[in-house]
Amino acid sequence: MRTKIFFLISILLVCGCHESKNKYINWEVYNGTNSGIKYSSLNQVNTTNVTQLEVAWIYKTGDADTIHSSQIQCNPIVVDGILYGVGPAMKLFAIDAQTGKEKWVFDVNARAATLSDTTKFHNIINSRGIAYWTDGKQDSRIFFTAGSYTYAVNAKTGKPIADFGNNGSIDLHDDLGRDVKDMYVSNSSPGMVFKDLIILGTRIDEEPPAAPGHIRAYNAITGKLQWIFHTIPQPGEYGFDSWEDTNAWKHAGAANDWAGFTLDEERGILFVPTGSAVYDFYGGKRKGANLFANCLLALDAASGKRLWHFQFVHHDLWDRDLPSPPVLVRITKNGKQIDAVAQTTKTGMVYVFERETGKPVFEINEVPFDTISELKGEKVWPTQPIPKHPQPFVRQTFTIKDINPYLSSQKQIELKETLKTYRFGKMFLPPGLTPSVLFPGFDGGSEWGGPSYDPETGILYVNANEIPWIIKMNPNKTEIPKHENWLQAGKRLYLMHCAECHATNLQGSGNNPSLIQIKSKYKISEFSALVLNGRRRMPGFKKLQGEEINALATYILELKKEQNRKFKSVTNIDSINEMPYKMAGYTKFYSSDGYPAITPPWGTLNAINLNTGDLIWKKPLGEYEALKLKGIAATGTENYGGSVVTAGGLVFIAASRDAKFRAFDKKTGNILWEYPLPAAGFATPAIYELHGKQYIVIACGGGKLNTTSYDAFVAFTLPNKN
Repeated sequence: MRTKIFFLISILLVCGCHESKNKYINWEVYNGTNSGIKYSSLNQVNTTNVTQLEVAWIYKTGDADTIHSSQIQCNPIVVDGILYGVGPAMKLFAIDAQTGKEKWVFDVNARAATLSDTTKFHNIINSRGIAYWTDGKQDSRIFFTAGSYTYAVNAKTGKPIADFGNNGSIDLHDDLGRDVKDMYVSNSSPGMVFKDLIILGTRIDEEPPAAPGHIRAYNAITGKLQWIFHTIPQPGEYGFDSWEDTNAWKHAGAANDWAGFTLDEERGILFVPTGSAVYDFYGGKRKGANLFANCLLALDAASGKRLWHFQFVHHDLWDRDLPSPPVLVRITKNGKQIDAVAQTTKTGMVYVFERETGKPVFEINEVPFDTISELKGEKVWPTQPIPKHPQPFVRQTFTIKDINPYLSSQKQIELKETLKTYRFGKMFLPPGLTPSVLFPGFDGGSEWGGPSYDPETGILYVNANEIPWIIKMNPNKTEIPKHENWLQAGKRLYLMHCAECHATNLQGSGNNPSLIQIKSKYKISEFSALVLNGRRRMPGFKKLQGEEINALATYILELKKEQNRKFKSVTNIDSINEMPYKMAGYTKFYSSDGYPAITPPWGTLNAINLNTGDLIWKKPLGEYEALKLKGIAATGTENYGGSVVTAGGLVFIAASRDAKFRAFDKKTGNILWEYPLPAAGFATPAIYELHGKQYIVIACGGGKLNTTSYDAFVAFTLPNKN
């Protein structure tokens, strides 16, 4: 009897280990597993042979020539030997994961044209991934969002499933509890599948009026709403009193999950990172802490009930939304194993909590910061939560001593003199009429790619940006002149709606492109569609009337014949949503020759031991060829997209603007292999095994940071043995 029991226990242990190992072999969900750790237990490619990697196949979507400044940010999935992904024109595709041979393509815009359904033409957003659901029998579905619609697509045929929602899709404008049909609602990150639910977040306009960012779960078979969690609490709900305006739930916007989810499948806990409340940089009309903006929410995945939450920034004025899903980790502290959830942030900090209770694993203190604002009506929150450990993975402040030493003496002097006119040297400086330095910048610290985590060692790998940006607020003049022509009205409307991203001179700012030469790229009809529907980071402006769009086109496209036409349309001023101040624009603090004002590194890959909270190593990620030729060591570059860590001792990452794909030694941080991609890989790799071979695939879309656009997925593998 004892022998039989021992034999059964042995079988269970072996099976358990086998299941645990298999969990990290395939790449069936966004970020590898629902735990979000981007880890592969495959070790066929390892530190001894990674230099032998060669291209296995290249799949081109054929979209690069049809879309201006296209991008791909998709982390593809692989199920039963089929790789599913999304190209720059939002075409969902299925290809053979071994050969790259196309099986089918679902083009939402072609379908809309066939159906003569002009309401379903989709703005081109950056799809970061898709979700897969199956009943384990015949029914398997891909859930995929394009524009404002989430589709259920047959995984075998690429055809929409007609009895899901409304003829195969659900409109994300619906089920939010208020009329948002003319507001921007989309989703760049995939939903989370839990049993027979598909749980969805949203991407929302960052200016008012904006839709609320409520979290919704739909039946994966029928498309019917199953539950909703109000991220802007309603009367009687927890957090309602964190808004001084008791009517905020009727009109406040955002507090949305645009970054995606993490799921503890065993406990049925959904982890939801949320963004800022609108308007991002002036909170005089949303006084209070503003729950559940800037929070990590732990929800019961089956019902949507709140289990616990933690707010990382109270009354956010700096667009410090949570940029990526957290990762589920198991760490050892003081000899005790803890199932935890770790969240990286734009401030370059890591927060670690017990999964079930939300109790911080490392001490977090409420630290006082400046509260004096130059903006009338603003009420700055007096403290912000700062963890004692883990230690920050980027620098936290920028001073005159940090000016880039590789610039000429004259340029260093110019930057120092400019810096003296700014407010700087501290975190959480309230935005004001006097410019202030935001460091880490708007895209600083950890970005949407998020970290990877090695469950065997407890090491977290996170890539980061360390570039200073400038915040300056301007009074928002909303008076509408009685007598305007189309050119004058177009300029006024541009300053109201567009200048924050594209600068007052149309030259672009931050990661937002210049509009100076746009007249050579767009016809009036194309421009109008772009303004109404939006594209990628740009929301649609459906609130603008026809003549207002014509006036905008006259100004931006320089339509000479239309300039003196009398402007007639007048939009009523909205006392609730019209802000008395607007940010001047997303401006990086750069030298005149195009390099960051701060000393390198500007982009890094970091290894953090979550058991101790210590930073193990920090390496530059990316380089500038021009600086390299001058003998300057790798400085790192701005980077977008995440890493994958493997049991083979490697960390794979593209992400940098220099279009290199690299493999780092996970123990030392040394670069063991790099490959020049056809375009920058602003995406997270996927790793899988098929027919005994390990593959690593990366999307090469470029387009961001003024890099060349492309439309390919490139897969690597080891050469066949002779």
